[in-house]
Amino acid sequence: MIDLDPIDRRILDQLQKNNLVTNLELAELAGISPPACLRRVRRLREARVIRGDVSVLDPAYAGRHMTALVEVTLERDRIDMVDNFKRAALAEPAVRQCYFVTGDPDFALVVQVPDVAAYENFTRRFLYSNPDVAKFRTMVVLDPVKFEFRYDILEEKAE
Repeated sequence: MIDLDPIDRRILDQLQKNNLVTNLELAELAGISPPACLRRVRRLREARVIRGDVSVLDPAYAGRHMTALVEVTLERDRIDMVDNFKRAALAEPAVRQCYFVTGDPDFALVVQVPDVAAYENFTRRFLYSNPDVAKFRTMVVLDPVKFEFRYDILEEKAE
């Protein structure tokens, strides 16, 4: 991890609001020269502080009209089962997010599919057919009240 100074934080805050901002505008907003700004942005990308530049689509325009939150509990607490499930989730297009979590379920998934029939197909193909899955619980999203990708960049605590 690299240390972020106040200028880095201003740059990151602005890029999260609009990553199409020009370097000239970004430099002005950050209070530095354009060449210095460009160097900082490159350093933030190389250090993987900035992991990518994307356009966030409405899932409906990608044909993903249904979102489900799925809790998955594995048959046993074995590292090989955990690793196998992680690999399967990474390879499954319907799984948009996968979290290995503490508590009763082992994983929390965000699944996006076109409709209920596609979700049933997903459960048969991905969950029911996996011998490592003991059980799963589905919550269908009725209204995505908050969907945020932007992070408030917190100051590091002084030690």
